[in-house]
Amino acid sequence: MKNLFEPATRTEVQTRLAHLQPNSPPQWGSMNVAQAVAHCAMGLEISSGTLRPPRKLIGRILGPIIKPRVLGDDEPLRRNSPTMIAVANQRNFEAERHHLRELIDQFAATGPAGCTTHPHSFFGKLTPDEWAILMYKHLDHHLRQFGA
Repeated sequence: MKNLFEPATRTEVQTRLAHLQPNSPPQWGSMNVAQAVAHCAMGLEISSGTLRPPRKLIGRILGPIIKPRVLGDDEPLRRNSPTMIAVANQRNFEAERHHLRELIDQFAATGPAGCTTHPHSFFGKLTPDEWAILMYKHLDHHLRQFGA
């Protein structure tokens, strides 16, 4: 399975990120491209423990059931999958893209040791390998959302 620790996968994601444009239209969802890029950065901040959203009751119930389905194969995340953190305010696309690029590089550079042991707000406890798979799938999901 692809994961963000793999150099080739990281390069693929960075290349796709570079193809996004400030006016890239969404193929689904309600966030614009700048908001989605900021949302992706938050995902990486959660993986490092910089951002720690609280566990949600729905995640405590459904997370253990859905986690193996999401992390168990290379199947991409579904369109309009629910999100735990929505970005509603307007963002500067170039600043958000730059920040996300840095977070992707930081995630890869710190490797498994850089992953938090704090539980994911929906899936609960994740191993570093599970974080790396989830971060790739999350980025892939939003890059596909905007045609990249």
